[in-house]
Amino acid sequence: MIDGKSPYYKYTPANVLENENFKLYWNCGILTDKTIPFNRPDITSMNKKTKNTFLIDIAVPNTHNLAKTITDKQNNYQELANEICVMWKQKAAQVMPIVISSTGVIPKSLSQSLTRLNLHPNKYTQMQTSVILVTCSIVRNF
Repeated sequence: MIDGKSPYYKYTPANVLENENFKLYWNCGILTDKTIPFNRPDITSMNKKTKNTFLIDIAVPNTHNLAKTITDKQNNYQELANEICVMWKQKAAQVMPIVISSTGVIPKSLSQSLTRLNLHPNKYTQMQTSVILVTCSIVRNF
């Protein structure tokens, strides 16, 4: 959906990207009929042809909070996923937490999540590099 390649650290995403097959929301709140406390996932990806939606939320917790963060993200956005199925007439809406610890530790489920999002399963190496560089920068500044 994006023409041209720029490094990830220089790219500023648009709030909405759309083509004939996909619609992608970046950091947009989702309006629902009933009040849902967690209605602003980092990325919402809707496949128009297959009627599948992914609610992607990204987190970089400390290593000992990795499992807790994943379950919290799943639980927080499940109600929104159910509401999206009804409102947008989707076959399925799945919550996909993308979690990498601040030291680069990844959960076993990350490569499966990347595969379900049609990303290369080894994409996590680039993500780890980015997280570790930012962690080092924060430590240096502190």
